[in-house]
Amino acid sequence: MIGYYVHHHGRGHRSRATAIAAALDRPVTGLSSLPAPPDWPGDWVQLSADDAGQPPVDADARGRLHWVPLGHPGLRARMARIARWIDEHRPAAIVVDVSVEVALLARLHGVPVVTVAMPGHRTDPAHELGFAIADELIGAWPREAEPLGDAALSSRVHAVGAISRFAPTETSAAARERRSVVVLGGAGGDTFTADAVARARGETPDWEWTHLGANGSWTDDPWSALLDASVVVTHAGESAIAEVAAARRPAIVIPQPRPHDEQRCTAAVLADERWPALVEAEWPTTGWPALLERAASLDAGSWRAWNDGRGAERAAAVIATVADRSGTR
Repeated sequence: MIGYYVHHHGRGHRSRATAIAAALDRPVTGLSSLPAPPDWPGDWVQLSADDAGQPPVDADARGRLHWVPLGHPGLRARMARIARWIDEHRPAAIVVDVSVEVALLARLHGVPVVTVAMPGHRTDPAHELGFAIADELIGAWPREAEPLGDAALSSRVHAVGAISRFAPTETSAAARERRSVVVLGGAGGDTFTADAVARARGETPDWEWTHLGANGSWTDDPWSALLDASVVVTHAGESAIAEVAAARRPAIVIPQPRPHDEQRCTAAVLADERWPALVEAEWPTTGWPALLERAASLDAGSWRAWNDGRGAERAAAVIATVADRSGTR
């Protein structure tokens, strides 16, 4: 049995976990305060929320952890529920995507931990502790695109490649000839406001625009829209980039503010000319006609090196190796 903890901010952690769980060759149970995705392949334990209600008190334990607010009933309930599940099911390993506190809880119960590393500058004491106690670390990026700010940490990470819900699809000639833009916003918030998109649309009357995301039309499945696009304007979240890469569409990437400079570090990697992406520090207020033409001219086939469709399979192999070392299945 494998346990898989899924962080509840945004939707990228859950979609990545679903892809990896489907690639595992053994039972897997999800643990999260998010509801189970409809295609989750095993059991799901619904956890209490630990970020609602009362104002947090000493939430970071004087800078040593990330989120352990004193006296919070939700935190107490979720940690107790995870501990009870561990005791009842005796998992061979627990995958943590992501929480230093859950990783530490599992390790204190004698369970090996596989931690999913995230892009960014993660050299704070809490991250250092979480990485140090993990048996293995997984990074959902290709080895040649290192978005971490710590070389020593990078050497420990299994860079498995991007992980997407969707199988890679080569760009059709019709899509390349189309003049259509998809703006791909995220559940975690972005600066892609309706007014900003409207101004860009007004500047480019020859282009058809579709705005998806929290500030546009939300959809849990943007795949068909991505396949219809000739250019995608996206934030720099890992799942968003993975899906744009799977769709083999050239991108205009606008990183959003996130803790530890997560999206800015990914965007800095994508600024390398080997990737079919143009990186903008913020939403451009003008110049969209030329920007879209430049993006459309990029060779989107270069995304093959970012997402070859086997990232989830490689991640599952790392997890299975850790589970097998523990001596139980």
